[in-house]
Amino acid sequence: MAGKLYVVGTPIGNLGDLSPRAAEILDTVDFIAAEDTRVTVKLLNHLGIKTPMVSYHEHNKASQTEKIAERIASGETCALVTDAGMPAISDPGEDLVRFCRERDLDVESVPGPSALITALAISGMPSRRFCFEGFLSVEKKEREAQLEAVKNDTHTLIFYEAPHKLAATLKDMLKYFGDRSIALVKELTKLHEACERTTLSAAAEKYADGSAKGEFVLIIGGAEPAKDTEYTLEAAVEMAQGFIKDGMSPTAAAKSAAGLTGFRRNEIYKNLI
Repeated sequence: MAGKLYVVGTPIGNLGDLSPRAAEILDTVDFIAAEDTRVTVKLLNHLGIKTPMVSYHEHNKASQTEKIAERIASGETCALVTDAGMPAISDPGEDLVRFCRERDLDVESVPGPSALITALAISGMPSRRFCFEGFLSVEKKEREAQLEAVKNDTHTLIFYEAPHKLAATLKDMLKYFGDRSIALVKELTKLHEACERTTLSAAAEKYADGSAKGEFVLIIGGAEPAKDTEYTLEAAVEMAQGFIKDGMSPTAAAKSAAGLTGFRRNEIYKNLI
């Protein structure tokens, strides 16, 4: 009988955020595939768990993926964990999950904390539509291509960034995106958790000296929608009605339609009701 791969979310800071189910899985599986065993052993020691671990990260996944899958296929159970948060999201665990899925091996979720979702939830930035871009490439041409590809997206953009690269990243973002709203979220669930709402220009100036500390989630407002089309008030009201059918409140629908058509929100709302 084939075993199972458990994709287990672990704390992004506060160890109290580990779910009881996740602790049980980590304690009862045959082995754990960890991004960095030195990080995961601290969590296991905190829980008093002695489950054996194997290392699974970006630099050894080519050789480890098939080995781990073979163990699962032979009947063993494995918990996949990253250093913090949900595995397989901007993480090499994605390759292991795909490999197991392609071979019809059983994969089960044990959900837990996620830095990108947690940061978005406390940022106050628009969350109805967003795009997660992860880490930008360190290669200049690829990095510029990534920014160019999303600069006209109208939904909220979410990036991860390390403190030593933050100054250069903010400078590049200001160049490609223009001066938009940004929330800089760091140290999630830790003692010095912080969410700074500002503009890209102000953030680029503040952190230009390389003084940033902590791992950052950058949440950036989307591009302004193109307004080349001339709308009638009737079309604006119909647009708002469509938003309401999608689950928006009349107030939110009128506001969204106003932003897209140029009509006043109150005027659209009045015709809606």
